[in-house]
Amino acid sequence: MCQKIKIVFLVVLAFRSISFSAQEIPIEFLNMNLNTNEAKYSTSVLENEIAGVNTKHEILTNGLKEHVAIDHSFKTIYLFIKGNGNLKTKDKTLNIVPETIFLPNNVKGLYFTPQKNDTLHYIKITVLQTEIDKADIKTFPEDNINNIYFKKFTDCESYTEPIKSPQTTSRTILPNKIIPRVAMGTVETVGPDRVGAHQHPMLEQLFLGLTDNQTMVYADSAQIYFPEYTILHIPLGSSHSVSVKENNKMYYVWMDFFRDKKGEAWLKTHKKQK
Repeated sequence: MCQKIKIVFLVVLAFRSISFSAQEIPIEFLNMNLNTNEAKYSTSVLENEIAGVNTKHEILTNGLKEHVAIDHSFKTIYLFIKGNGNLKTKDKTLNIVPETIFLPNNVKGLYFTPQKNDTLHYIKITVLQTEIDKADIKTFPEDNINNIYFKKFTDCESYTEPIKSPQTTSRTILPNKIIPRVAMGTVETVGPDRVGAHQHPMLEQLFLGLTDNQTMVYADSAQIYFPEYTILHIPLGSSHSVSVKENNKMYYVWMDFFRDKKGEAWLKTHKKQK
């Protein structure tokens, strides 16, 4: 009897050990509903997931201005995901629409506002600039540093990749050589389709689910449902993939944060669409 209890106990211990060591995919759902008594909202998302990268979901309502601060210790990226607004520069006004990327770079005196009776939702990402980054950026084209970067996702350059099917549309929304060790893009398709399993231990990666995204993400033995307006972190070095069922949409932003400059060679797998 004691022998049987001992065996059962060991099996339970082994099962618990496997459960606790199993791969997890950290995910956070964005709050897309502002309380009626709130005019502005800001919260960290997946806090402390990636060293040197801070991600926030912010909401701005009609009548408020958001002044864009410049801090040379960081580089800042804005991903506008819902609502319409205006970005004011010294000499022009740019229209903000859903799925627009904006970087102030070294341009000062910028601010943006929601359009009348509208609400802006955006993801604000700040990336710490190391001393190596500060030296590296001096080699970048001046236009990439001293002008704002402002583009609708759909206006960005398309590329192909071996792990994706011909029916998938991929775009580079933030090329490298604008911020050291950072690149971003979108993946869009209708199921059934998938992004094949792959690994990239040279970079950390976040996914942002865009409007109507309804996919499954897999990382090693883990899997998780990935809907619209969520952010997840691909476990570093994991073999990961994405799938979408028939008539469902796959639509997300990938954000690559390379561990060093050499790792950017990974982007050579992206071939410009002819």
